[in-house]
Amino acid sequence: MSSGIVDIIIVGGGPAGMFASFYGGMRQASVKLIESMPQLGGQLAALYPEKYIYDVAGFPKVTAQELVNNLDEQMKHFSDIQICLEEKVLSVEKKDERLFEVTTDKGVHQSKAVIITGGVGAFEPRRLELPEAVKYEKKNLHYFVSDLNRFKGQRVLISGGGDSAVDWALMLEPIAEQVTLIHRRDKFRAHEHSVENLMNSKVNIVTPTEIKALHGEDTITQVTLADIKSGVETVIDVDAVIVNFGFVSSLGPIAEWGLEIDNGSIVVDSRMETSIPGIFAAGDITTYPGKLKLIAVGFGEAPTAINNAKVYIDPTAKLSPGHSSNMKR
Repeated sequence: MSSGIVDIIIVGGGPAGMFASFYGGMRQASVKLIESMPQLGGQLAALYPEKYIYDVAGFPKVTAQELVNNLDEQMKHFSDIQICLEEKVLSVEKKDERLFEVTTDKGVHQSKAVIITGGVGAFEPRRLELPEAVKYEKKNLHYFVSDLNRFKGQRVLISGGGDSAVDWALMLEPIAEQVTLIHRRDKFRAHEHSVENLMNSKVNIVTPTEIKALHGEDTITQVTLADIKSGVETVIDVDAVIVNFGFVSSLGPIAEWGLEIDNGSIVVDSRMETSIPGIFAAGDITTYPGKLKLIAVGFGEAPTAINNAKVYIDPTAKLSPGHSSNMKR
């Protein structure tokens, strides 16, 4: 439930949301950051934490998780940032000028302004369509991988044919006892260089094959595999199963909040304000003429949204706070 009215509620804990939270602290605003996932970082943390990113200013290269960790450390400069994880925002309603009510699946929050930094919107993994799969989720059936070392010494089965599946197989090869990669087709969709590395690795590649059944009391201990062409089934022992069938993303409830939407993105002006005064947006979820969906762009839009939200909350406030090197923190 709500713990009083904060200055700004930020919806979405990806890179833009995390940097917006930090910058809200710079402007001495009380901030509440609400994220539906179990951890901050959005797609960076959920989909490819170990991958390198090359187009963030000041970093010749940085892994996605390192970038998220740095953003988290940056946010810790300010104690007036509340973080709500595993909380899905269902609705945002303007009750009055400078009073918004944000309803989640866990409670109701209030703020004077709202900034939406929801990335590509809500994204869910394409799940393994087997009736027994659900009981193994959050145990040893994984759709997200945030810590490679949890698979140390294990027999890992990976199912998928895209970049994520191939990348996980290559990264786990030196850590796990055995990595088996299966795919419904003979050819992988991943980048050619990655596939070449895969073919030269010790990963056990089995194609064209799919998962037919999962076995085990509390956790998966065995998997039945079926050859797509012949139908021949084999049973293998496993300690963990990782499924990479891609993800489905959509605006979800955001589409019902009364905002102007264009092709699945929220329309904003040069102040990053939406069609509803007091609701701003930043990052990949926004659109305007010439928009580029890059992390670096989101990092620029976040302070713009915060500064204009600050002016919305207090019309006497300065739009620009000056340089951070001159500010107390």
